[in-house]
Amino acid sequence: MPTIDEAIKKAYQEGKKNGILPIDLRLLIMHDEGLSEPIEVLYKKDEEMKNYPLFLEQVQRLNNDEPVEYIINEANFLGRRLYVDHNVLIPRSETEELVANITENISDYYDARNYLVCADIGTGSGAIALALKDAFPNWIIVASDISEPALEVAKRNITESGSSIETYLGDALNPYIEKKTNLDIIVSNPPYIIDKDSAQSSVRDFEPSSALWMEKGKSVYESIFKDYKKVKRGSLLMCFEISPDLQDWLIEMMKKYLEDYEYRFIDDLNKLTRFLLVYCK
Repeated sequence: MPTIDEAIKKAYQEGKKNGILPIDLRLLIMHDEGLSEPIEVLYKKDEEMKNYPLFLEQVQRLNNDEPVEYIINEANFLGRRLYVDHNVLIPRSETEELVANITENISDYYDARNYLVCADIGTGSGAIALALKDAFPNWIIVASDISEPALEVAKRNITESGSSIETYLGDALNPYIEKKTNLDIIVSNPPYIIDKDSAQSSVRDFEPSSALWMEKGKSVYESIFKDYKKVKRGSLLMCFEISPDLQDWLIEMMKKYLEDYEYRFIDDLNKLTRFLLVYCK
């Protein structure tokens, strides 16, 4: 068996033409060799590989553009390791920024120490719901998804976390309306890609289409705006991750459906308009 260092160097040299990154190779080895952090791979680089045949199989999947998170069934989100599979989107840094924006701006709207009721719509892996529960343990958080397999992934992560988060199956606000759940906060990272050709092949070919592609007239954004009064407890804060090219359309939708509201768009760290906060009084 080769050493860890030899295995990484060989896989990288053979796969760099396909865009394989050293960090992905280190994540594979960390997972396969039972290490706790990627840095340990560097510390143990001169040790012999224990699971080299498995590593070779996984490298071939990387060469086929499959995301490393699906290969190891694990993704990191704000320091929490989550189980992920092909039924859910891989949590990304932009969504971490969405959570950060909520924590930074919540005091403009509410006293966060209160027992606020918050819905994470389109929860996928449960990443947002779990991060908000970590930040605000006293909040009552419900995570929902239209996809039953995705909701099973969220339930798995919620159970493993020990967090108290309820889950609903259904589209947009429908399950909340059916269960007469009144909300203070709505958070959502819904499908927002209109141009499928703009997405990377690793996204198009491996991530769930129902969580990616958006059709105007059938969007989660419009469904939430249309039905928000049916779940509004008092005032209501809505926090969305968006595509920068939806800004004008979202302004039109807010004008069409909302009353007595204020909003602000927020840029991400790449200076792209990525978040929308809407406050309905």
